[in-house]
Amino acid sequence: MPLDLEVTKDDKAAARRAAELIAKAGAAAVADHGHFAFAMSGGRSPWSMLAILGELEEMPWRETELFQVDERIASPGSEDRNLTHMVLGLSMDHQSALRPMPVTNRDLDAAAHEYDTSLPDRLDLVHLGLGPDGHTASLVPDDPVLDVDDRRVALTTNPYQGHRRMTLTYPALTEARQILFLVTGEEKQGPLKQLIAADPAIPAGRVRNDAITIVADPAAAAE
Repeated sequence: MPLDLEVTKDDKAAARRAAELIAKAGAAAVADHGHFAFAMSGGRSPWSMLAILGELEEMPWRETELFQVDERIASPGSEDRNLTHMVLGLSMDHQSALRPMPVTNRDLDAAAHEYDTSLPDRLDLVHLGLGPDGHTASLVPDDPVLDVDDRRVALTTNPYQGHRRMTLTYPALTEARQILFLVTGEEKQGPLKQLIAADPAIPAGRVRNDAITIVADPAAAAE
């Protein structure tokens, strides 16, 4: 599995580098086929990345659709929602790019199917994080969602950290043109080693793609 690891001087530099790589991918996608389909994960790590991305002139916001990699089943505006923080991190001009997961629908299975059909044939870039337990997206340990191979969006069966989730599945990640992991923090050292080794014992280690870049800070990448 092709994999490129970049270790920056600190977590702030990692966020900036990730933003720069996203903007570069966006410009290349627009030059190639006229638009940029980008999916972003939740969690705290990417908040500063998103703020930096909003300031980069080379990021083609007008041609960008910003999809969610995963979302908690929670009420609109909840602090638990990834969308809440994405909205806060984007200027009003850039919020029109957002394509939120419809997690407030009564029929969540139908909502997941609806989101699947809204995705392009291939996402140009998917940003992923890495949890201390090795999860990525909302592909969480010991949940049946790990075995979904017939659709690109699915729901977790069990609550994880208090919520069920809607998430992109392995097929969506495999089909993407690029995967970008942003990994920061000392608690990620073990999982990062497993990710690099493509260790299927953790969910992140099961991600397969022809172009994976990992941007990490020294704390996560320490031997």
